[in-house]
Amino acid sequence: MGRDRSSNAVREDEDLGDLLQELRVLLPGVQTLTAFLIILPFNGGFSQIARSEQWVYVATFVCSLSSLILFTAPAAQHRLERPLRDRVHFKHEATRLIIIGLVPLSVALILATHLVVSEVVGSRPALFVAALVTVAIGTTWWMIPLVHRATRKPPTRDSNDRLHIS
Repeated sequence: MGRDRSSNAVREDEDLGDLLQELRVLLPGVQTLTAFLIILPFNGGFSQIARSEQWVYVATFVCSLSSLILFTAPAAQHRLERPLRDRVHFKHEATRLIIIGLVPLSVALILATHLVVSEVVGSRPALFVAALVTVAIGTTWWMIPLVHRATRKPPTRDSNDRLHIS
């Protein structure tokens, strides 16, 4: 019985470590995007872009900032709740926040693509390139993982209680 608790605790620690590593990958990109968006309106040429593009900028900034807030929430919560009494619950909540944060990040990347391409080569090519980015993000971030999740077989255990994932 003690061995089961120990192996479950190790698994939960590994899962939490994986989650933290995923955040380490996501955060620098979101921070960089948000930082660039923060300084953009202070650039001399910003006031010259079309009013509609300024609204695209606002939506992009709000989405980027929202994803940054959602991605950093687990760290803030972890620090304020220390010591964690229920690591499993914390891991599930952190996972939920990260997945929710991917939604505004997806939108921010699509809108940022539109904003940049529109400024460089015009609105029509911007719509096309933004559509390509939408398909790329939709496929790689959302469809593929959800299809894998829906079609994978549940893990099994051997006679030594080792987990096997097929």
